[in-house]
Amino acid sequence: MKYIGAHVSASGGVFNAPLNAGKIGAKAFALFTKNQRQWVAKPLDEETIAKFKANLEASGILPKYVLPHDSYLINLGHPEIEKREKSLNAFIDEVNRCDELGLDKLNFHPGSHLNKISEEECLEFISNSMNEALRKTKNVKLVIENTAGQGSNLGYKLEHLGYLIKNSIDRHRVGVCIDTCHFFTSGYDIRDEKTYDESMKKFDTIVGFEFLAGMHLNDSKPELASHVDRHESIGEGKIGLEAFRLIMNDEKIDDIPMILETPNSDIWSQEIELLYSLIKN
Repeated sequence: MKYIGAHVSASGGVFNAPLNAGKIGAKAFALFTKNQRQWVAKPLDEETIAKFKANLEASGILPKYVLPHDSYLINLGHPEIEKREKSLNAFIDEVNRCDELGLDKLNFHPGSHLNKISEEECLEFISNSMNEALRKTKNVKLVIENTAGQGSNLGYKLEHLGYLIKNSIDRHRVGVCIDTCHFFTSGYDIRDEKTYDESMKKFDTIVGFEFLAGMHLNDSKPELASHVDRHESIGEGKIGLEAFRLIMNDEKIDDIPMILETPNSDIWSQEIELLYSLIKN
């Protein structure tokens, strides 16, 4: 079964996110548990946690279909040790915030080498950071998001994701989120049945569907293999509607949060309906 939603606003408090998800008919959602453009946030108090859990229960959305995203400032592969440690401490705080809210996943971008170190060294730093976070936290799965490969960002090759999983000290607490726009613009074609099957077979061989913990459903403004990250509304971009029909009917992609990050939040409810309509009876 498919569980579709969107990355909704948590403005005014994280407890508002489940309410905003309910307004668009979502069965899943993503949120930031703190301001994504600030390093430090005040701790979650008991009242905030209680209101979040109550609103989540009232929404009918199970915690496992919530996919929180960490701060954009965090870079677990930063070339400079002080900044890497600052990122790791912020990341651990975000993992703990998810645990306090009763959520079992944290979605994050792997990291960037900033053109100062090799990809291999950066991947090793990211892996070490992830393992340290696993040692110092509990319950929450670290969900690595693939990237478009824009700038110096790693995660645009399936081999990057495979490396991070292979070198994890606890593979039960690591997973992957496929962003369809990033997947496409990093060079993996999914526009028709043939290319979709080829790309998903590569994913299964290099990463493994058993590690698929979430998806971001986005069409793409840029072309295939452009390494540019610009999302488009479903069916309106260079990927096209057929790819989403294939995803919605792929039994290997079931029982995970599937999150819209498309640019027009005004039509999220229609996009959710559109995606469900693609499922064959």
